[in-house]
Amino acid sequence: MYDAIEDPYTYKNSTVLVNKLDLQNQAELDAFEAEISSARAEEPLPEGSMDFEHYKSIHHHLFQDVYQWAGQPRTVRIAKGGNPFCFPENIEGQANKLFDDLRSADHLRNLDAKTFADQAAHFLAELNAIHAFREGNGRSQLTFFALVADYAGHPLKIEKLNPDAMLAAMIASFDGDERPLADVINDLIA
Repeated sequence: MYDAIEDPYTYKNSTVLVNKLDLQNQAELDAFEAEISSARAEEPLPEGSMDFEHYKSIHHHLFQDVYQWAGQPRTVRIAKGGNPFCFPENIEGQANKLFDDLRSADHLRNLDAKTFADQAAHFLAELNAIHAFREGNGRSQLTFFALVADYAGHPLKIEKLNPDAMLAAMIASFDGDERPLADVINDLIA
């Protein structure tokens, strides 16, 4: 759960996000969101230029059945465990810079596995710190990253993903240590 103050994304006197099915029970919303985003992930993903617009279109694709604001950067400040993510007024600028850097790095193509894992860890750590959306960041990040990995010639073996190890690595990267995330990525491409 995210920490947010005066959150227009939630039902009044609740932490449950306003959603298209008007589910006001968190467990029901979580179950619906997981089911529908997983189903959408199995469909062909939107094509794009692997830029911020493309990333937003992937979020929209995954969550269009759940949230009216799917694919739109958040407008509120949020934090997790007291650690703030990028302020909403900086999301567009920071995201565009990150995706410009990805483009300048030729979308991480023509790199050996270790270099790819190291650079991909930095990209994912920065993308996570931006946390562009009110909800659905992790799933959007992984989906987009899988496209980048495929394009770079290092396809992910998602079946090898350990969600707990990935979460711990993402937290470590948020604290400035990208090594565990690079190790997780290296395991997924090995």
